[in-house]
Formats: sequence, C-alpha cells, structure tokens
Amino acid sequence: MSRLLIRNARLVNEGQIFDADVLVANGRIEKIASSITGCNAPLAIDAKGQWLLPGMIDDQVHFRDPGAPDKGSFYSESRAAAAGGITSVMDMPNTNPATLNLEALADKKRRAALHSVVNYGFHFGVSNDNLDIVAALDPCEVAGVKVFMGASTGNMLVDDPRILERLFAEVPTILLAHCEHTPSIQANERRLRERFGDDIPAVAHPLIRDAEACYRSSSFAVELAQRHGTRLHVLHLTSTRELALFEDKPLAQKRITAEVCVHHLLFDDRDYHRLGHQIKCNPAIKTRADRDALRQALLNDRLDVIGTDHAPHTWAQKQLAYREAPSGLPLVQHALPALLELVADGLLPLATLVAKTSHRVADLFAIPDRGYLREGYWADLVLIKPEPEGKPVRDEPILARCGWTPFAERSFRHSVSTTLVSGHLAWHNGKVVDSCQGLPLHFLR
Repeated sequence: MSRLLIRNARLVNEGQIFDADVLVANGRIEKIASSITGCNAPLAIDAKGQWLLPGMIDDQVHFRDPGAPDKGSFYSESRAAAAGGITSVMDMPNTNPATLNLEALADKKRRAALHSVVNYGFHFGVSNDNLDIVAALDPCEVAGVKVFMGASTGNMLVDDPRILERLFAEVPTILLAHCEHTPSIQANERRLRERFGDDIPAVAHPLIRDAEACYRSSSFAVELAQRHGTRLHVLHLTSTRELALFEDKPLAQKRITAEVCVHHLLFDDRDYHRLGHQIKCNPAIKTRADRDALRQALLNDRLDVIGTDHAPHTWAQKQLAYREAPSGLPLVQHALPALLELVADGLLPLATLVAKTSHRVADLFAIPDRGYLREGYWADLVLIKPEPEGKPVRDEPILARCGWTPFAERSFRHSVSTTLVSGHLAWHNGKVVDSCQGLPLHFLR
C-alpha cells in the first residue's frame, strides 16, 4: 500500500493530545496536519472519536519459535500482537535451540522474515560457555543480551560469580537480567512441600518465588553493574522493595533501567484463587501493595518501560499440578486494552502509557525512526476505539496458538480497531492482514 490517509484522529504523542490528519506514504509518516486534502490516497480511514497512538514496542516476548510449535510461532504470535496494537517485538533467547550462537540467531531472523506480520528483533542469550561469542557481538545486530540470574523456563541459569563478573565487564551492549535468587526459591519450595506435599496450591507461588528472592538477585545485578559501568536493564520488576534500587529520573540520565510487565500491573495474589496456574509466571505476581507500588513507579520514572513477557503454554499444561505446570501466560493480544483500563480508571495518564510502551522503549534500545508520531518516521500506528459498554474479550477469537487468555472473563472499555506496521495494514475491521510483512528492527548504537 503506497499511500493511506487517516482523518480526524486524536493523536497522543510526546505528552500532547491533539486532533489531526496523518498521511502515510511508502511506509512512513509523510505529513501530520490539522487537515490534509488533495493527497489522492487510495485508502482513507475516518478515525473520528478514536485515539491514534504509536504502536506498542514490546521489549520482551517468547514466541516459542523454534522448538515449541504447539505453543507458538512467529506466524501465530505476531498475528496476535498485531491484533493487540503491538507493532514491534523483541524475542527472548530461551527457545529450543537457545539463541547462544550466531547460527541460531540467523535462523530466528529467517523465520521471522518469512512469517512475522510485526517488526522484530532478538535478544542474545548467555550461558556458562559462550562469553567469547557474547563479547564479540555487534551491538547493532541484537536488541540486547539476556542473562538468567535465576532459574526459569529454558534451563539457561548463569549463577557462577566469576562468569557474571566477566559478563558485566565485557558485554558490548545493553544487558537484560532476569533476577531471582535460586537458592532462596529452592528453600521456599522445600518448606512448602513439607506443608502441602506434592499438592502445592497455585496461591503458594508468590511465597516460593517471593520478594526476598527477587531483591537478593536484583540488588546483586545492580551492584555488579555499578562496579563495572554496565548498561543494565532489569526485567519484570514485581516488588516494592526492588523499586528502591532504581533512580527516579529521566531515562536519558540512567545506565541502569527497569521494566514492568502488564500482568504485574493488572493482577495481584488474590487472583490466584480465581485463575490458578493461568497466572503462574516467573517472577511471581505478588501482593496488592506491590502491584500498587509498581503503578506508582511508572509515574515517578523508577520504572522506564512496560513489556508483556508474552510466554504461552498450552491449556493442558497449565492444568497440571504445581511443580509440572509451566510458568508464563499469553498477553500480546490483550496487553494494550488491559493497560487502557488503568487509563479509564484514572490511575495512569494516557500520555504516560504511550511513553512507557512506545517512546521510552525506542529510546532505551536505540531504535531509530520508530516509537513516535513524527513526520519521516515509520508508520507504526494503532487506532484505539472507545467501547463505552465494554467489549467482552470472548467476542473475538484468541489468535495466540495456545488458544486461551487470563482475561477471558473480562470486558475492556477500549479496543484496537486498526494496526499499521511500517505503513501497511496489519489489523483492520477485526481481521489480520496476512499480506503485511514485518521488518527487522535496527539498533543505532
């Protein structure tokens, strides 16, 4: 599609909300003006009454490709992302095989180029024996380098202090850390097994993967980064205590940053009684007080970006007993509508949501020409339609391969009506446009 005109939209960009038309040409935003006429665009969308946002850039997804086709692939999960207003994703390395060498990275890039309808980038993994490869990486070729400082899905734990010291000293680009203290978790689980045997209830998950386990690992990561001058990004913060490790100042002034995920902002430990293992994830969803502190930290800039940590598993797997039920949940299709509930409730300014899901993500990962509504930038756009009566999640098919969502019983007061990826329709009128092809993300470092 060479030219497309969006009329009468209410743009949300860089702290401002204003009415304008937007002309898209050759994949990019050609013009933003109060009124655009005579442009001869073959398709015009009347967006009256709708917000126009820069598409969400998700810094943490697990699309399960390669290695787990029953759970997801670039084809299935990118379509779900487009339906949810997510226009760019960064995929994690704990696939099968894991992204621990350049051959595995090239394979994932080929898969995404063939099948992804949204833009894509990749994080490179760290193991106990690939530090030479990590140290030699081209920072422009990967979104970041991911280290599991706590055991989670994929068996990529790195907990040898000597290896961590070298990693933090030599990593050539931004280092992303999953922070949980595995010995603490193991001790907590032994204690709960003494009480419950093999029938540990889902509600015990945040008692096993507790706030202390998170803090011990996060504080260690921050200490290492401060000592070595590492550009560190700590993923999926979950607890009040961890927030004190991070500074409440603008992103541009930081070398240590933090992400929060959608589910840690929307759920708390009371929801385990209702949803069970559907919301079992690592690190665990914790208390209502922790959830509220995370929301507040978005406002004071201790938390820099919002991601999904989209990590699908089959419904059958999620019905297993605690020790067998895997951690992770599907989120990309409903993340943005769910976050807009916080806006509707007056808990999060719309401009802040846009900053944390688009602007700051592009800034943090040095992604050029994306994440903002600016002339000359790629047209990664999402139109948000108000749903005053609430739109039940069950009214639309679940596009993630796993076929379920923890939001199944919810209704949202906003829906994604249109998603453009690099100027091409990816989601429109309730359907994925399969001809849309995402582009590789570039990192200007």
